[in-house]
Order: sequence, then C-alpha cells, then structure tokens
Amino acid sequence: MRIVTVADRPDLIPTVADWLWREFWRIDGYTPEQTRQAVADAQRPSGMPQCFVLLWDGQPIGTASLAAEDLDERPDLTPWLAGVYVDPAHRGQGHAAHLIAAVEAACRSALISTLWLYTNTAERVYARAGWRSVDVVARCNKRPVTLMRRDLA
Repeated sequence: MRIVTVADRPDLIPTVADWLWREFWRIDGYTPEQTRQAVADAQRPSGMPQCFVLLWDGQPIGTASLAAEDLDERPDLTPWLAGVYVDPAHRGQGHAAHLIAAVEAACRSALISTLWLYTNTAERVYARAGWRSVDVVARCNKRPVTLMRRDLA
C-alpha cells in the first residue's frame, strides 16, 4: 500500500475524477469535465487543494482530498477533508482510515489545527478515526448532513 498525490501522479486524474463524479459530483449537477478540472487543480505538493490516491499493488483503489471549501451552507469553515472514496471491491478493509490519516498528516505539516468534513452515510467510519460530530446541517433540496470536526493539535 502506498499513498501518492495527483501532483506526483497526474496520470491518475481521470480515474479519480471518474470516481468522484460517479459517487458525489453528478448528484450536485457537475459535469465530468468540471470534476476532472477540479481534480487537476489539486496538483499541489502542499497546501490546498491536494488530492491523495491510495495505491494497492500499484493500482489506485481510493482517494481523499484536502479542500479549502466543501459545504456551501458553511463557508465560514476551512479546511475540509473531502471526497473520501474507496473502490467498492476494497471497502471494509480499513483503506479509508489510511486516506483520512494522509489528509490529516498534510494538515499537521501545514500547521492546520482543525479539519472539517460532512457526511450523510459514514459517520461511524470517521468517529472510529477520531472525528466528532458537532452539528446536523440542513441543506436546500437535499438530505441533512452530519458536520464533523477533527482537532489535530
């Protein structure tokens, strides 16, 4: 297992963009091209945005990002753990925890002390990784989401 960034491996951008579009972004009305551009914009060696990819036997199986913004209803909060995705064939094996840890490590390196995320399906996964629920956010024409926080200091 190894975690790289799309800055290290831009050849992974199409794969990551496809995952994110199918899992999250198409629901919000984004096109595949917009999703691909957002992933391409995350080619930073540090800071935001960054996109991390988990490789298993050299093959990409998951991704997570460090983003400056992610929840329209809470523009006051930054930065965000966003777009955590593990290929369905590899779920339930702890891979999401490695991706979460990679984003947290990037925050610690950048002296970021608090990280945010929202979820409507994986609160238990994040709680096991040390995150705590702080609010439920109502969203316009969408299901409410759980807002979670991780203090890294």
